[in-house]
Amino acid sequence: MQDRPVSGQPAPSLQHKLEGRSLRSALLSGVAWLCALIASVPLLSVLYMLITRGGARLNWEVLSELPPAGFEMGGGFGNALVGTFVMVGIAALIAVPIGILAAIFLAELGPSSKLANIARFAAKTLTGLPSILAGVFAYAMVVLTTGSYSAPAGGVALAVLMVPIVVLTAEEALKMVPKAMKDAAYGMGCTRTQVIWKIVLPTGMPAVLTGVMLAVARAAGETAPLLFTALFSNYWLLQDGSLELMGPTASLAVLIYNFSGMPFDNQIELAWAASLVLVMIVLVINIVSRIIGRPRF
Repeated sequence: MQDRPVSGQPAPSLQHKLEGRSLRSALLSGVAWLCALIASVPLLSVLYMLITRGGARLNWEVLSELPPAGFEMGGGFGNALVGTFVMVGIAALIAVPIGILAAIFLAELGPSSKLANIARFAAKTLTGLPSILAGVFAYAMVVLTTGSYSAPAGGVALAVLMVPIVVLTAEEALKMVPKAMKDAAYGMGCTRTQVIWKIVLPTGMPAVLTGVMLAVARAAGETAPLLFTALFSNYWLLQDGSLELMGPTASLAVLIYNFSGMPFDNQIELAWAASLVLVMIVLVINIVSRIIGRPRF
């Protein structure tokens, strides 16, 4: 007479299957963790090199002084830090309003129209645009028109890279607003404009800001567009009480590019320090974007 399974316990075949699934699950989890650790090795190694080599030179003098000449010692990259913030700020002033307004049209006003489909395709195409082509575009549109490398030209180049990121992330953020909230507003007699400005935008704004911050983080680390548009400068933007925006402008990315190829130890150390500062800026922006972008509904 065959033994019957004890009441409340799975049959031997079922128990064997469960054990096999648990074993496979544990094995695959281990493989996933191993792959994650291997993928993090380049990141951790870069951070280690930046902290050890760049952190040794990082101090207030480096952050507040002008770049040194070839054989000079000391100096810093204060003007490049200011120039980076100025050009990214100009880019944000251009890209954020355009991107959010385009996202409102794509998400609320004409989501299924032919124009919306073309705009989405263009935005997705621009996300893969090589950054150097954005620099060539800004060079032809701004530098050749004004006759000078300048901070606005760099801002336009960075804005071209920021716009598609803002458009696509903002559109998805606005689509995440619950339909019940919009229907309730319409039921109370609100117009479409009132619903967009009073309901949709305030509710989706945290996620929209996340996209904006990610676009800013990308723009802050770009080098190629600025080589065509802003070039570089060893001077402050503010000279003799006036802001000299219509001239070559320093940036951290271009300073790193220039100094890393020089045969002078002082400039190479400054390039490492500038790299650490740039990574810290991007890291802070990403952390802030994650905090802002937490879902609230």
